[in-house]
Amino acid sequence: MKKSIIFLMLIGLFVSCDNENENKSATELIGTWKLIEISAAPGNSSQSFKPVQSNKTLEFKSNGTIVTNTSLCDPYSDEVKSSGSFSMATSSITTNCQNPNIATISFELKNGDLILNFISNEGYSQKFQKSN
Repeated sequence: MKKSIIFLMLIGLFVSCDNENENKSATELIGTWKLIEISAAPGNSSQSFKPVQSNKTLEFKSNGTIVTNTSLCDPYSDEVKSSGSFSMATSSITTNCQNPNIATISFELKNGDLILNFISNEGYSQKFQKSN
C-alpha cells in the first residue's frame, strides 16, 4: 500500500513538473516576434541561418491565437491568412492554409529565439526575435 501511494505521488510530481515547463514556455512565447533570419538548405542537411530585412511579425496571444502582419501561408503560397492558433503541447501552429505543407507549422524556442520549421524536402526555417 505504501509503495502504491509513493508511486502515485511520484507520478503527480512528474506531471506537475511537465505542466510547469509548458506554462513557462507559454509565458516565454506570448508576445510579438520579428523575423530576423531564414534558413534554406536545398540538397543538403546543413542548415545555416542568414539575416533578412523583413517587417514580418508574429504575435502569440495568451488565448492560444496567433496573428501576423503578413500571411501565415507564406513562403509557399500567396494565400493570405493573418491569424491561426498555436499549441504548446504539440509545439505547432495551425494556419488553416490550403497548402498541406503549411497547414501546420512546428516551432521551437531555442536560445531565446523562436524558430518556425516548415515541412519541406529541402528544409526551410524562419527565426524570430522577441520584440517586447
